[in-house]
Amino acid sequence: MSLYYAIFNFDVDGINVSFPDIDGAFTCGEDMHEALYMAKDLLEGLLVDMEDEGESFPVASTPQDIDVPQGDLLIPIEANVQLARERFNNTLIKKTLSIPNYLNIWAEKENINFSATLTEALKNKLGV
Repeated sequence: MSLYYAIFNFDVDGINVSFPDIDGAFTCGEDMHEALYMAKDLLEGLLVDMEDEGESFPVASTPQDIDVPQGDLLIPIEANVQLARERFNNTLIKKTLSIPNYLNIWAEKENINFSATLTEALKNKLGV
């Protein structure tokens, strides 16, 4: 796991995010939820690229060493490079599972995609 701090700047158009320890690392979001998602996605992508290029990761500053403009927020963003790499290099695998018959009947009547539902449930359960 890698932890870097991001500065969240609130603007009329949304939230701008920058990582002071990583040159050129900027993203944004319309709201806090999207800005947090984009910050994590950017950080993981950059770290995967750095690892692929054989570059060492920048040393992360401590919160006390980062100058945060008034009104902005300093938020820690954690990146799991191994998990990000696995997600970027995603391949589908087939799993066999058992569910109660009544759920199967209801789900089929509602045209529920079992694979998509299981994937969504696993992501929620695992927090990824």
